[in-house]
Amino acid sequence: MAPIVLNGLFDASANLPADGWKPFHTGIDCYPIYETADGGPAAMLLRYAPGATAPAHRHQGYEHIFVLSGSQTDERGRHEAGSFMVHGEGTDHHVHSEDGCVVLAIWERRVCFLP
Repeated sequence: MAPIVLNGLFDASANLPADGWKPFHTGIDCYPIYETADGGPAAMLLRYAPGATAPAHRHQGYEHIFVLSGSQTDERGRHEAGSFMVHGEGTDHHVHSEDGCVVLAIWERRVCFLP
């Protein structure tokens, strides 16, 4: 795989081609950076509309989240732009963004959505 370089991520919505964004969950779009077919490593930008909520999910491996703009909230609190979180295997939470946000998400393994 060739190296991937994304510039200007703190203004990601303005600097990425609009046709690269895809629906992910209700109110959340994703911009895939790389992903594997077997549910293994993946990275993408997630763009939450104001009020959007990601369903409760469990981490099957490490998840790294870097908030680039706006803020998101989970059971551990509100995370503003510049926040970096690491969730370990077996942890779970649900996420919402009151005002909207863009985050960089990097997964060791994809998450499992909970009922």
